[in-house]
Amino acid sequence: MKVKVIDKNNIVKEEIEINDTIFSIEPRSDIMSRVVHWQLAKRQQGSHVAKGRSDVSGSTKKIVKQKGSGGARHGSKRGAQFRGGGIIFGPVLRSHAYSLPKKVRALGLKMALSSKALSGNLTVVDSFELDAAKTKEALKRFAHLETHSALFIDADSVNIGLALAVSNIIGMDVLPQNGANVYDILRKDKLVMSVAGIRALEERLK
Repeated sequence: MKVKVIDKNNIVKEEIEINDTIFSIEPRSDIMSRVVHWQLAKRQQGSHVAKGRSDVSGSTKKIVKQKGSGGARHGSKRGAQFRGGGIIFGPVLRSHAYSLPKKVRALGLKMALSSKALSGNLTVVDSFELDAAKTKEALKRFAHLETHSALFIDADSVNIGLALAVSNIIGMDVLPQNGANVYDILRKDKLVMSVAGIRALEERLK
């Protein structure tokens, strides 16, 4: 498919051909959902831990004699039935990550890119150069997007001026092409890519 490339003055500079197998495939919500769930599970900390019977402090001395007290045969104050005792079956330190086939992850990324391109929410620019690394310059250049929810994807390294300019704008993020992912693409209204970023992604996903 062909897309228009705009320059820093928001004027159409040229038209380029982009790979249909990456930007024009039919999006499937089930595939993209699988990838998003995999991403979110992978970044969960899993650091919530409760102390068990062997972790809490307390004497191991037998509380009362085994027989004759008329009470239960408690052997330690660390039991869960006592105040300050250990937790039974509490959360433990673990990873929430699980494996997902590489082909499914790549397909999910292609579908996320295609969903933006087919819905008209993909904008291609010749570069992300700004006259100055200032927020007002970024807002001026990308005013035609009519939204503050946008993801900017550059080539292997992001444009430092753009990154500084949008760093304090809520809803705008900048990523290199190797950081492009399904979750960040789908949660933004607009996707803005440089020509270099598109070519690098095409090379990565071919």
